[in-house]
Amino acid sequence: MNRREFLQTSTSAVLSIAAGYAAEFADRKPRVGLIGSGWYGKCDLLRLIQVAPVEVVSLCDVDKQMLAEAAELVARRQASKKKPRTYNDYRAMLKEKDLDIVLIATPDHWHALAMIAAVEAGADVFVQKPISVDVVEGQAMVAAARKHKRVVQVGTQRRSTPHLVEARNTIVREGKLGKVGLVEVYCYYHMRARENPPDAAPPANLDYEMWTGPAPLRPYNRLVHPRGWRAFMEYGNGIMGDMCIHMLDMVRWTLDLGWPRRVASTGGILVEKNSKANISDTQTATFDFGDLTVVWQHRTWGRANDPKYPWGATLYGDKGTLKMSVYGYDFIPLEKGQPVHRDVVYELGQYPEDKTEKELERHVAPAIRHHMQDFLRAIASRGRPVADIEQGYISTASCILANLALQLGRTLTWDAQKQCVVSDQEANDLLRRPYRQPWRHPEPEAT
Repeated sequence: MNRREFLQTSTSAVLSIAAGYAAEFADRKPRVGLIGSGWYGKCDLLRLIQVAPVEVVSLCDVDKQMLAEAAELVARRQASKKKPRTYNDYRAMLKEKDLDIVLIATPDHWHALAMIAAVEAGADVFVQKPISVDVVEGQAMVAAARKHKRVVQVGTQRRSTPHLVEARNTIVREGKLGKVGLVEVYCYYHMRARENPPDAAPPANLDYEMWTGPAPLRPYNRLVHPRGWRAFMEYGNGIMGDMCIHMLDMVRWTLDLGWPRRVASTGGILVEKNSKANISDTQTATFDFGDLTVVWQHRTWGRANDPKYPWGATLYGDKGTLKMSVYGYDFIPLEKGQPVHRDVVYELGQYPEDKTEKELERHVAPAIRHHMQDFLRAIASRGRPVADIEQGYISTASCILANLALQLGRTLTWDAQKQCVVSDQEANDLLRRPYRQPWRHPEPEAT
């Protein structure tokens, strides 16, 4: 299949998705709600509006200013020009039980409770990655999706990035790499908070108690909100949970991998010791898949090994090498064959609003749109989306295991059938993080 045939096939698939989706909601527009109206919540929601005739009826956020701004923006962008209802508490929003689709883009420590409540309310869900902050949360999320027969798509949109889909189909699946025995995944972005501002009272527009929810209640610091919460392990899983999950999930999807057998990790805060941030600035993790090893490395300091690939994956085969990133891919054959280079294709002509949308990662917008279209296809067919919640769980839990291996200072062996670490009670006790009262940790109910 050449590039033109691939793109034509992709276009036909999108039209098929649209037809099935239209049949599912022939009598009305599906009603959409968003929990978490900050940066990526708006990115996801506005891409959905671009590709589907939906009505956004509800928005929820614990920041009153952010919520009001999002409501105004959505009213301008959706076809009806109606302003959505706004809520401070997602439970009040879901109590209405009038939503077909719920998007969740809260900080990571809120993903599990919100997603489970949304499927219990009868909605199909698009939840951002990583799906959870601990492994048991992820198990409970998968069980809830299956019990309530809901479609749940995870925001690991590398699986829907057009140029990466092309690389998977035309390079990997056609055998041009040969036997792949090693994959390197990496991130060298200087993305870790370096400041050390004093703690202070939370701003009047933020309900900090509700924002904290089940996480430990730290003194408020402006590093935390908005967006800076990723610098603290209390709310997520560091750069492993933020950036490794994307690339590990992409590799698993590209090579049809399941669970790693063993996970090891080393690193810590080795260079940037002056910030309040408590996530690692340097970390290496090894995921053992049997006859394939995937090695992750991040540094939030220094230079990238390859300036063209500061965040990506390199797949080494005995016939060639494939480098993949959000910006493009490069195939370098070992001997026979021609090198192939592709750049991300922007869709600014088709979606001119992308040019001026505040804080939008324009190179990622096409991937989000395709990911939303896949989500809609699954809703129409009641099938599994490309980034089904179970796939999101595997990738999320693998990254959490890497952090636990670093914390414990030893390699962890994972039993995929029993869903536990082999012969290591201390590690298994860490698969569940304590919740702050009165919030209760979700349990994986039988389906």
